[in-house]
Amino acid sequence: MPAHAGVLILAGPTASGKTELALALAERFDAEIVGADSRQIYRGMPIGTAAPTPGQLARVPHHLVAFLDPHERYSAARFVLDARRAIDDITARGRRAIVAGGTGFYLRALAGDVTLDAAYDPAVRTRLAAEARIHPPEVLAEWLAALAPERAAAIAPNDPYRVARALEVALARRVPDAPRDPLPTLRAGGIPFVKLVLESDPDILLERIERRVDGMLAAGLLEEAERVGGDAVAADAVGYREALAFLAGWSTAAELRAQLIRFTRRYAKRQATWFRSEPGAVRVPAAAAEAAARERLGWE
Repeated sequence: MPAHAGVLILAGPTASGKTELALALAERFDAEIVGADSRQIYRGMPIGTAAPTPGQLARVPHHLVAFLDPHERYSAARFVLDARRAIDDITARGRRAIVAGGTGFYLRALAGDVTLDAAYDPAVRTRLAAEARIHPPEVLAEWLAALAPERAAAIAPNDPYRVARALEVALARRVPDAPRDPLPTLRAGGIPFVKLVLESDPDILLERIERRVDGMLAAGLLEEAERVGGDAVAADAVGYREALAFLAGWSTAAELRAQLIRFTRRYAKRQATWFRSEPGAVRVPAAAAEAAARERLGWE
């Protein structure tokens, strides 16, 4: 196998069947899977994030799944760095890499189809996390306005994630030894790749979403949400705040189920809209994914 046999990127909305398809393709092509889901990266949240099950993880090695504390922030830039390390490690062991997930911005960043600032300093991030626990969001927004007024003007003061990330970049630039190298995207590294976006029938997708919601509730979503808590960064994933509201007595079981289905469906629609404008993406039904990998990457 050459130094890089290419990377297969498998994308699509939630409940479109990415997980099982990625597993089948990985087994067929002797590949490992790199997750590209902004919520499956967190530990202790397998039910609400629909993370791969222990049985699925045993079938094929996975990377960037359940490795981060739910209170820790993550970014697309950091994902690119982590994903490239995983891909290079997989390739060095003579195997192929499949990047699978529904976080479109992560996938676009990894490919090199969006420009990101690579500034990242763990010490700065730790400091900001501490500041965010002490001060209200307005304080961090004012701090950003003092350091980078143009950037601050483009971010809502009540958007703590984007404010914190912009502050991280602004502060990292003031640190003499902060990273300045361009992000190692696939395109920058000359690594061939193909983006496959799964086509999903809306009616079938809705049925899958309903089954997924029922399965999550039966598997213990309420207990998981209570354990994670509402103050975790990862708690803004669909389902957790609704589950906590139910536990607080703000909804009935029937209302909770309807909310989870409705919000998951909306999330899937937003993902589908994003992927319709994905640069260079090839839209395929699940049955055609294997043939596309063979044709476009030369995988045998």
